[in-house]
Amino acid sequence: MIKTEDLQTAVADALKQIKKQKDVIDAEVFASWNDLITIRVNYTSDIPCNGVHEPKSIQSYGLGILVTFKRGNRVETGFGSVTNDLTKEGIIEALAKARKNRVCDPDFRTLPEPIDTPALTNYHDKRVMQISAKDSVGLGWKALDGALKTLRGGGHRKTIIVGGDVTIQRERMAIKTTKGIDDFDETTTLTANITAMIENKNVKGTGWSTGTHLKTFDPETAGKDAAVSAMRTIGGKKIKSGKYNVVFSNQPVTDITSNVLIPSLDLSSVNASNTPFLGMLGQEIVSHNLNIYDDGSIKGEIGSKKITCEGMPTGRTDLIKNGTLTGFLSNSYYAQKFKNNLYNPMPRNGFRYSTNGRDYKNRADISPTNVIIEGGRETTRGNLLKQVNNGVYIGRIWYTYAINGLAMGDFTGTIIADSFLIKDGKISRPLKPNTVRINANIKHILNNIIGITKKKRSTLVWGSREVVIAPEIAVSNVQLDNVTGFLA
Repeated sequence: MIKTEDLQTAVADALKQIKKQKDVIDAEVFASWNDLITIRVNYTSDIPCNGVHEPKSIQSYGLGILVTFKRGNRVETGFGSVTNDLTKEGIIEALAKARKNRVCDPDFRTLPEPIDTPALTNYHDKRVMQISAKDSVGLGWKALDGALKTLRGGGHRKTIIVGGDVTIQRERMAIKTTKGIDDFDETTTLTANITAMIENKNVKGTGWSTGTHLKTFDPETAGKDAAVSAMRTIGGKKIKSGKYNVVFSNQPVTDITSNVLIPSLDLSSVNASNTPFLGMLGQEIVSHNLNIYDDGSIKGEIGSKKITCEGMPTGRTDLIKNGTLTGFLSNSYYAQKFKNNLYNPMPRNGFRYSTNGRDYKNRADISPTNVIIEGGRETTRGNLLKQVNNGVYIGRIWYTYAINGLAMGDFTGTIIADSFLIKDGKISRPLKPNTVRINANIKHILNNIIGITKKKRSTLVWGSREVVIAPEIAVSNVQLDNVTGFLA
């Protein structure tokens, strides 16, 4: 394990070394250590199994350097990195790579300068930083026990599969620049994503839990929720293709937000003309009742960070307010490029994420943190169901992606679990899993909102770094297509 102090020393030493180079104008040195621990849950009732596998750990550390060079009358930028090396020799190697890779980028203005003071300090869990292999595996067993006890209590002991994982993410980073940024960050996150299947009933259910501290993390409830969800959907019914009034639960709201909406609301998509909201800043684009913002400084949420990977304090960025497009997510590069007399984007979302954390090998890209979805007028789930009256409650989807290009706004996704018919304003029969696809447009969804619940849940979907603090949202006239009409 690399200490934060070691990273701070490395970036300070690197900056001293870089400053000696006559052709260097400015430099940014970033160092990080990451550890991603995965505990796989894989239980099968009818085949001998271990139930919970030994933890898998992916650790990495290293240093990355972004430098602006003077070359005649031109300014060139170059980036280089080294893996598992914080020594003087590693610094020299990273600098040599940056010099070799330098290019002239007319859109590059300058490295970011310090702004504000971070809202978060000392917000990680020291117990997670020191967690043992035994305790890590114990979290996996808690998730499995929650599912099995619930399933057995419901009379289900055969043809059961419980899968998923518990993950522990530990991150440390330090950054120092010639512009005066000198800071560090330490984060801990825990997630559990569990799926329970009853094969002879052809159903599955899901459950999840997230946390930044062990005392607030509840993998057992994730397992229990998955089991309850599976049992509730036994005897599912198919529906015909058509337009339906629907209620999107927390997970579908998150899946659509992470895969379609938020990618459309960052300045890199604007730069590529790859957003359905191009040229609409300041315009009313969706329902008056919708507010969306990103805030990486919310204590206790796993998307929160003290600072970005550019050394900027995290904070709130309003994206949609009362239906009006008010801003985009940005890093320093795009914030400077798009700044004008009418719009001054804040670089609160410059991160260097890879599979196992904040990655020294990457330059800062744009990534969301905690995406909060609210209604100007909010209600309860019961009232939402009454407003829909007859329709479909969609509890879980997957494989959600934009079709015809992100700029068109069209997307599709499959309803896979936790879903029901709504009849006379109440939850009725379950919907048969994997028989219906959503084929919709993001603008249609956002402009046909019937209602938004006050109650929200922090939700994470596969492959995303951000958390969506998601309500349940009712939408009218959503196209649902039966994709298994030829089956019995």
